[in-house]
Amino acid sequence: MIRIREMQIDDLDEVLQIEKDSFSVPWTANGFFTFLIREDALFLSAVEEEKIVGYIGLIQAGPEADITNVAVKESCRGKGIGRMLVGKMLDLAKSRGVEDIFLEVRVSNDPAIRLYHSFGFEPVGLRKDYYEEPKEDASVMKYSIFTENGNQ
Repeated sequence: MIRIREMQIDDLDEVLQIEKDSFSVPWTANGFFTFLIREDALFLSAVEEEKIVGYIGLIQAGPEADITNVAVKESCRGKGIGRMLVGKMLDLAKSRGVEDIFLEVRVSNDPAIRLYHSFGFEPVGLRKDYYEEPKEDASVMKYSIFTENGNQ
């Protein structure tokens, strides 16, 4: 059974391996540690049988927030772990007073784009050559907690 919990410093060794396997320019241990101790940041880990199988990060600035990264261990993809992480993060962001959430995703990352669309994220812009190795554009996507008529 997979459970989602707040990321702990002890998770970093496993998180860093998933990060390295998932991204061409991975974050460093210091990068993660810096965010883990910040009040405006929230990172979650997905845990299965005491092993980290995925994670998600969010940085909040008032009523807005950015999802920094979402990654699932390659051997565990297709199990709905990414969906669990995003869903839990959206719920927690709402409880923290976040109204709009932004993220960047490689324009070629169809599985991630479909996942974000399924939660209601919509494309709102394009960042040319945002990613390195390989160089690629990023689609900027936005999720609004409140609908047009002001209801959640």
